[in-house]
Amino acid sequence: MTIDKSRLVSLALGALTLASGAVYSSTMSQEKTMSDNYKQEIVSLLKSIETGDSQPAGYISPDKYIQHNLSIADGLAGFASALQHLPKGSARVNTVRVFQDGDFVFTHTDYDFFGPKAGFDIFRFENGKIVEHWDNLQEKPATANPSGRTMLDGHTRLTDLNKTEENKKLVRAFVNDILVNGRMKNLAGYFDGDNYIQHNPQIADNLSGLGAALRAMAEQGIFMKYRRIHKVLGEGNFVLVASEGELGGRHSAFYDLFRVANGKIAEHWDTIETIPAATMHKNANGKF
Repeated sequence: MTIDKSRLVSLALGALTLASGAVYSSTMSQEKTMSDNYKQEIVSLLKSIETGDSQPAGYISPDKYIQHNLSIADGLAGFASALQHLPKGSARVNTVRVFQDGDFVFTHTDYDFFGPKAGFDIFRFENGKIVEHWDNLQEKPATANPSGRTMLDGHTRLTDLNKTEENKKLVRAFVNDILVNGRMKNLAGYFDGDNYIQHNPQIADNLSGLGAALRAMAEQGIFMKYRRIHKVLGEGNFVLVASEGELGGRHSAFYDLFRVANGKIAEHWDTIETIPAATMHKNANGKF
């Protein structure tokens, strides 16, 4: 039987520079257009999981698609096979945030397939085609967090494009300093006083809310440890960090999205996913 790769794909899933202080160069305008196109392609590709639209098939390289979701076999055929198990018409996809950092596009999406989930996806482009994919998914709770927030609501406006690298440096330092190395004495320096908007489903707003949640976890014998940062991607005021560690003794992937305002961390979203044992992996590419 001949496999139609286009059909398989259909099932599958600023830079900003001023010239003379005021005018964009034609080169940077072209790059911005390419950036916008990449974002639109990813949003369309994710939406096609819901709609079955075959047009986004052309965005993925037909010869190279490296899959890091460990529950899905490598390549387009593996992706298609996984999605074929979805009950017809059951999938819902709403991408809330989309950003680009070089050859990478990363998204924050409200999913409903095999149940409601919040998810981060990272796609890598090569020669204008999508060639690699990472993700991290977490089931959404039925209720809001202690501050009345959900895993996907909050700010969406992209600003401060000229501060992307500065903001990435700040967020990397925070994760490395506080979450990896546990230097809690430095915590307050990353925030504007107690002000901090929190979207984790178990934690209330503000640093005081974070502290209370960590104490409650410790009292229950639940400990969270970040071991290693794998990726730091950003655009403007938003920075995504993909890290590896343990939660409650389970090998876990942590994806944390931060919004930065005036040089301080102002808002946080995350997903935490248990990494399955190697015997359960359906590809050999690793989670990260």
